[in-house]
Amino acid sequence: MELALSLAEEAAALGEAPVGAVVVEGTRILAAERNRMQALKDPTAHAEFLAIRAALEVRGTGRLDGCDLYVTLEPCAMCAGAIAHARVRRVYYAAEDVKAGAVENGVRLFDQPTCHHRPEVISGLSAERAENMLISFFRKLRTS
Repeated sequence: MELALSLAEEAAALGEAPVGAVVVEGTRILAAERNRMQALKDPTAHAEFLAIRAALEVRGTGRLDGCDLYVTLEPCAMCAGAIAHARVRRVYYAAEDVKAGAVENGVRLFDQPTCHHRPEVISGLSAERAENMLISFFRKLRTS
């Protein structure tokens, strides 16, 4: 999670929403990404979406079974869908997202009967640090 938080800080410094994501297989880091929606002018360039794509490329497969995702913010519906389709084993996330989260808030995608893969979810790791980073980032946006 420490690497994901560092990537979130990097994203914030570059004007992106502070979210970082890391995909690991055992002790091996397969991919580490940060939000890049502004830089790529792509609304799908969320940290976890980019990390999943990069990890799939490293693995050379269409699945991430046996892999874990660490992300600083509860995944949205788009990212939760990608997590399920990639068959990520476990999702660790820091800050809860009551507005756009789709794991333990909102649509709770993994709890839907149409969701064919339900990763284990562990929330709250370094939550306070991630929440403070998000609050600070969006406060600065509103005052500028």
